[in-house]
Amino acid sequence: MMDSIRLVGQSGHSSDPTLGKNALDVMHEVIAELLTYRQQLKDKYTSDLFAIPYPTLNLGAIHGGDNPNRICGYCNLEFDVRLTPGMNIDTVRADIQERVKRVTEPLGIHFEMGEIFSGVPAFFAEENSAMLKAAEELTNHSGITVQFGTEGPFLQELGMDTIVMGPGNIDQAHQPNEYMSMDMINPSIDVLTKLITKHCL
Repeated sequence: MMDSIRLVGQSGHSSDPTLGKNALDVMHEVIAELLTYRQQLKDKYTSDLFAIPYPTLNLGAIHGGDNPNRICGYCNLEFDVRLTPGMNIDTVRADIQERVKRVTEPLGIHFEMGEIFSGVPAFFAEENSAMLKAAEELTNHSGITVQFGTEGPFLQELGMDTIVMGPGNIDQAHQPNEYMSMDMINPSIDVLTKLITKHCL
């Protein structure tokens, strides 16, 4: 899930802090609350299936204010949460909203939360998955868990035997000059053709 938090304070001249409510100062406290929550998620939810065995909460972007000599009247924070299996997106979103409210309400700061991306529930293939076994045989690699989002959970909800497989390396994702090596493509086409032939024809 990817969400945003917008704090609305009141701008004023920076020579007198009493003239306004600094949204950036309050966002500092909101961030501290989110970092505490991140640690609590890490302590509460673990899954040894993953290389990173706990949920992650990444603070990805922050924007606020318009001038160094003005009290910051607004501040936006954008963040991303990656859940482990068994966690509920709506519960996490409600937890975060309650924590932001706990910080902002006593200070008289208005906040709004917005969904950037509603989120994808975590999922994993069953150990007896025929698709997983076939893919392992065709590639000579054991299945592993990955920590990025796909359409997989939605297909699994429809009752489909679902795995995530394809060419590329996640280490290159979202990097400058992101690329996929050409020598990965033909072997992938071959494996996908064999899987389709075995399971769909």
